[in-house]
Amino acid sequence: MAAGTSSGSTLLSRSGLIFLAVIGAAMVLVPAANLVLADGHALHVPTYMVTLLGKYLCFALLAVSVDLIWGFCGILSLGHGAFFALGGYAMGMYLMRQIGDRGVYGNPELPDFMVFLNWQELPWYWYGFDSFAFAMLMVLAAPGLLAFIFGLFTFRSRVTGVYLSIITQAMTFALMLAFFRNDMGFGGNNGLTDFKDLLGFSLQADGTRAALFVASCLALALGFLLSRYITQSKLGRVLIGIRDAESRTRFLGYRVEQYKLFVFTVSAMMASVAGAFYVPQVGIINPSEFAPANSIEIVVWVALGGRSTLVGAALGAVLVNFAKSYFTAALPEFWLYALGALFVGVTLLLPRGIVGSFSGGGAPVRLPFRLSFVGRAGGGRSQAMAGAAADGGDD
Repeated sequence: MAAGTSSGSTLLSRSGLIFLAVIGAAMVLVPAANLVLADGHALHVPTYMVTLLGKYLCFALLAVSVDLIWGFCGILSLGHGAFFALGGYAMGMYLMRQIGDRGVYGNPELPDFMVFLNWQELPWYWYGFDSFAFAMLMVLAAPGLLAFIFGLFTFRSRVTGVYLSIITQAMTFALMLAFFRNDMGFGGNNGLTDFKDLLGFSLQADGTRAALFVASCLALALGFLLSRYITQSKLGRVLIGIRDAESRTRFLGYRVEQYKLFVFTVSAMMASVAGAFYVPQVGIINPSEFAPANSIEIVVWVALGGRSTLVGAALGAVLVNFAKSYFTAALPEFWLYALGALFVGVTLLLPRGIVGSFSGGGAPVRLPFRLSFVGRAGGGRSQAMAGAAADGGDD
């Protein structure tokens, strides 16, 4: 039907099996190399590297969530960083409540930033976050509800293409401005930090860091399997039909808005889970995570790794962030140029992304609009309008 679908109905492709095998091996070997091998051993993995790899895994899950809607349904969201940040804030609120009287001001109920700002009582929306189960429920419910309400209005209004991308970016920008306010009760521009422990275990302990890495591996594997299950089902075939020809799919009798709403909400919840695992590993969450540039960078990860491949999205996230870490240390004055050259080179030489180009799958990266100025010699007619009309707003 379109690039990105397999002829069979198997849940896992060869690349998917390899991907899960790599995750499984990392889940066992990295913690073992950190906890079992001595510091001086050649194969010892230091704790900071375990944390860094765990952060990459969270970004990989975030990229998979974007690929689910962009690669298979044609929804180019430039606001998924908002769902990632909301999940991070939900986890951060739980971690702040666990500090208790160990904070700077020794207040057993109010976080330090509230005491500093002279808050007299805990806001109502902080109630319940002393419970891990409630916090995990909010990790899924809050971003899921926001995505559902947002999608309900936008998809029913048939907002598509570049207009949808702009609206999603406006959403995350509005949330960023809101969370920067001190009177919102989320720490203002400093955000939430100085976490102590998680479920009674110190976040500074090597064992806790290793456990968070294992949990991140499991979350990525489950997110990948869920996305693969959706895309390989009959639902997935409808989603690809919407991606390639939305108006035709609607004329065939499918309720396009409902399909879009479902996959958009699921994707938002996956992004939120990634944010929840990200926060205890990096030790902070602040409004900068809502920055529109972060959401745009996620799209770059997916495009570089391979749109509509899922595996490529995760690979792109890991490679880009590894390159960013390497270039900032090796080329501190030129790392942005090096990273930009990497993006441009892959886009020009591998238009289907790394995995898509080598596996023969994936979908080429397409903008929500198209310009064409190609005309035949002597023909005299520009095809710009024809190119735009051919898209028909289906992307």
